[in-house]
Amino acid sequence: MKLLANELSSTGKFLLLGLFVLLTSPLLHAETYLHGEPIYPAFEGWRPNPDGTFSMMFGYMNANWEEAPIIEIGDNNFFTPGGADQGQPTYFQPRRNRFTFEVTVPSDWGDRELVWTLSFNGVEAKAYATLKGDYLVDNMVIASETGSLGIGTSSPESRSNTPPVLTIQGDEVRTAQVGEAITLRVQLNDDGLPRSRARPTRTETNLVRAMFRTPQKPTVSKINALFLSWNVYRGPGKVTFDPPQTKIWEDTRTSANSPWGILWLPPAIPEDGMIEVTATFDEPGTYILWGRADDGGLYDDGYITVNVTE
Repeated sequence: MKLLANELSSTGKFLLLGLFVLLTSPLLHAETYLHGEPIYPAFEGWRPNPDGTFSMMFGYMNANWEEAPIIEIGDNNFFTPGGADQGQPTYFQPRRNRFTFEVTVPSDWGDRELVWTLSFNGVEAKAYATLKGDYLVDNMVIASETGSLGIGTSSPESRSNTPPVLTIQGDEVRTAQVGEAITLRVQLNDDGLPRSRARPTRTETNLVRAMFRTPQKPTVSKINALFLSWNVYRGPGKVTFDPPQTKIWEDTRTSANSPWGILWLPPAIPEDGMIEVTATFDEPGTYILWGRADDGGLYDDGYITVNVTE
């Protein structure tokens, strides 16, 4: 009996040691890096265009939670075949960014591959885009992949949803000086679908309590509500937006200003749909600012180029 007890004790110690190794292994912490990790380009799928061409859709996974690098077009950020610059970003937001941009290929593209290569933090990664039928994307796929719908679910409402429409007011090429705030004015229209799943207003005590709860589920889930977000798409320096903009990357932390965070409350949309945001630049250079209108399920994009001088 004593021998059996010793064996059980040894077994228990072994199990505890194994549990400790598991809990402290790199695998468990693989998604908690703040910086130093690679960025992986992603082919999201393709869709046909009315003129017979095709749009290949790309995004990326930045494995860092804080590092948001600038990777200029060139040896570390390029497409093949064709020109290296196919309209991809040079500023990379943290974490997973889906359906960030599209590249149009001609109607006779056939079975060729379009390859996006990114090199960062010592790792070269590639995304291979093809027109294979398995990668055909429609609005339901987009809504599902971004977390607006549960996997494999739909409804008459979700199937009838159309993307919001973002209309930039004023010139799409502008000038500014370092430290000068310029106003970005956008008309935003939407069909009101999907119906908002924004959380109701909570008391301050309940909000603080909820901020310290762990996420309810590990998979991505998005709050459906209309919003507009301005971000840097290309540019050499930092841009400060006022008011602070909703995140367009999948920040699932409880108190994040993100539709993937369970406490997110969308900003109010004026009745006339006119939204004004100011942008201030800290370095000279040429910037491309990216506005994304998102109704939870679908999106529309607009861009403004700003030439900034000292």
